Amino acid sequence: MNIIGLDALVFGVDDVPACHQYLIDYGLNDAGGGRFEALDGTAVLVRAKDDASLPAGMGTASMLRETVYGVADVATLDAIATELARDREVTREGGVVRARDDMGFALAFQVTVRRPLRLPAETVNAPGAAPQRGPNALGLSPDMPALPRSLSHVVYFVPDAAQAEAFYTRLGFVSTDRFTGVGPFLRPAGTLDHHTLFMIQTPPFMKGCEHFTFHMGGPTEVLLAGTRFVEKGYQSFWGPGRHKFGSNWFWYFNSPLGCHVEYDADMDQHDNRWTEREVPMSADASQLFLFQHREKWAPSGPPPGAGAKH
Repeated sequence: MNIIGLDALVFGVDDVPACHQYLIDYGLNDAGGGRFEALDGTAVLVRAKDDASLPAGMGTASMLRETVYGVADVATLDAIATELARDREVTREGGVVRARDDMGFALAFQVTVRRPLRLPAETVNAPGAAPQRGPNALGLSPDMPALPRSLSHVVYFVPDAAQAEAFYTRLGFVSTDRFTGVGPFLRPAGTLDHHTLFMIQTPPFMKGCEHFTFHMGGPTEVLLAGTRFVEKGYQSFWGPGRHKFGSNWFWYFNSPLGCHVEYDADMDQHDNRWTEREVPMSADASQLFLFQHREKWAPSGPPPGAGAKH
């Protein structure tokens, strides 16, 4: 089934104004009506938690109310509706197919709203390789844009990762990698991204969204957007750093959406020739390296901690 990836995530939240400001400061465009878009039109939608238009919550603290997948065409919508109707309630209205997965997450499927992007990627000059930037072309400027380009992936806490994975396998998702006893990284057939969905097995009371992220144009944009976010007063949770599985650069932040929100860039691409890897979960398996943000510093005197004993 030609599912391309995430079109939108829909939240029902306690503090609508705080969430709106957060997503604007994160770098999304306020498209009106509680919709906040990346450059390709993928989005986060924010509603009050008691909004009658929202799907019912899952009975946990999670504020995620619906995950919207974009598909290639109406034929894919037909195939999804037929497959899911074999064992669950499916609705179809206005070109959107809706159902719930085996863990109770509300899902919607629609012909994708993604707009094609024609933007340059980050360039690198390295000895031994042809320059990607010519003479006098600067690698960065203080006011360069660093805006989310596309909704990348979502991470679920689930009480039964094996059962959850089996459901998405029915829809054509495949596992690229997995942490033993924790859960798989899954990509649908319509993308080569290392993962669109990652699941972490947890007790039932934790069921919900752990984080979501948007792709940036490269590691410099991750670092620049994250630095600007910190300067606006938002709290860094994890990062910046670079993951092992997926190889993507990351920086996670706390949010009023009831989950963490990440910037990411430079994710691995895989096709059906790829062989899944599996390792136990550990800090070493989760990231190749990790930095810690600090205030800017200039070498006008001894560096902080220069006289400290080791």
